[in-house]
Amino acid sequence: MKSLENHLNMKSLAEDDRPREKLLKLGRHSLSDAELLAIVMSSGNKDETALQLAQRMLSEHRNSINELAKLSIADLKKYKGVGEVKAIEIAAAFELGRRRKESDPTERIKITSSQQAYEAIRHHLMDQPHEEFWVLLLNRANQITKEVHLSKGGVSGTVVDVKLICKAAIDHTASGIILAHNHPSGQVLPSEQDKQITKKIREALALFDIVLLDHLIIGDQTYLSFADEHLL
Repeated sequence: MKSLENHLNMKSLAEDDRPREKLLKLGRHSLSDAELLAIVMSSGNKDETALQLAQRMLSEHRNSINELAKLSIADLKKYKGVGEVKAIEIAAAFELGRRRKESDPTERIKITSSQQAYEAIRHHLMDQPHEEFWVLLLNRANQITKEVHLSKGGVSGTVVDVKLICKAAIDHTASGIILAHNHPSGQVLPSEQDKQITKKIREALALFDIVLLDHLIIGDQTYLSFADEHLL
């Protein structure tokens, strides 16, 4: 049987170690990832406080919120003390974080580099266990006017309809577009199929005087730019 020293609840911790009190006293930015997760979970199990459980969950995923956010409800429920309701609450918290990044900015984002394009589109593609294809539509000032979700596939690929890409660009009077899709493996090297479809899309868009500015492959916290690599 665990000793009382090892069987601590959140209130028995020193005040400076209590995540809720620490947030109120020092602000949310002072909390670690584990402390924030502990607040979301509220309680742990009979052997661990919420904070200890949160620390263990993170440590088993390379101390990466990005890795933890990829877990399914079923994966979260494998942790002792995390039932279905708590797993849903954790997943909902991660989803809110993603959606905040998706919120429309007060000003249109102007794209002048592949890094800016990556920052603009990555929230749609990060943490996805399957492949998705997105398009950024830009005006003549290289400002993003719309983000379009084109397709969703499996782990190894997704179908891309060139006609739909051209239609989306024409319907929104885009002057240029940036393609983006993710590789769930985390690797960003383009396949031959990636190169072929990029060429096909570029040639189709040219018929309508629309420029393919770039094609980004999104991996795990990294990306490859066709433009930067002179692959367009």
